[in-house]
Formats: sequence, structure tokens, C-alpha cells
Amino acid sequence: MRSTYRALAYLIAAGVAVQAASVALGFFTIIHEVEDGGVISAGYDYDNNLGIILHRIGGLGIIPLSAIALLVVSFFVKVPGAVGRAAAVFGLVVLQIALVFAAFMSASVGALHGLNALAVLLAAIWAGWRISHPTPVDHGEVAALENQTTAASP
Repeated sequence: MRSTYRALAYLIAAGVAVQAASVALGFFTIIHEVEDGGVISAGYDYDNNLGIILHRIGGLGIIPLSAIALLVVSFFVKVPGAVGRAAAVFGLVVLQIALVFAAFMSASVGALHGLNALAVLLAAIWAGWRISHPTPVDHGEVAALENQTTAASP
């Protein structure tokens, strides 16, 4: 289960990188079309822009489904903090989607969408890394707890 958790976390992180590349592709495709004499208006056909298509598929499909899967798997991993880190990734992905729809009402929210993408990236990398590097056990604390338990037993 740890390897599945790690793979999902890193898939989400890689997905964020693909999202950045695809939105750049979409934007520069639009610039190229304008430089070739095209006019961008409310009737622009985003379905013919590969970058926008890839960004939509990743952002509304692959990454959210991967975040849900990560959260589900986290309950079976039995590593302290795994559920919390998966929940953080999931929450940031939900926020990311909310920011998309808010950005259509106020373009400046689009900047928050970009910044939150970095938070998703870092949270996913952190979750994947921590599953392989759990917090070390302080053997002094363990010994103290064992002594307390033994002393309390009749």
C-alpha cells in the first residue's frame, strides 16, 4: 500500500507539472493565432486548442481522481500522518477547482489558481516523500512509556 500511496502522490505532482506545461501551450497557441492574424473573441473555440484541452482533462479529471484515490489509500497505509497529508492534497485540489470557477468571475483570482498549484505540487511531493521516510521513533520516549506502563501494572 505504501508504494501505491507514493505512486499516487507523485502522479499528482507530475500532473501539476503537466498542467503548467499545458496551460503554457494553450496560452502560446492563442498568441501564435493572434500573430497570424486571428481574432480572439467570446466565440473562440477552445476545443481546438490542445493546451487548453490537456489542461482541462488533467485539472478536472486525472488530478482530482488521483487525489480521491490517494485519500482512500491513505486509510489503509497505517503510517502516522499519511491520512493528514493525503487530506491536505485533496483539500488543495478541491480549492484549485474552486479557484478555476472563481477566476471566471474575477480574472485576478487566476493568480491564486497558479499559486495554489504550487501548493498542490509541494503537498503531493511531501506526501510521497514522507511515506518512504516516516518520522523516526525516539527510543528514549518509547522506553519512558514502557517504564510508566510497567510501573503502573500491579
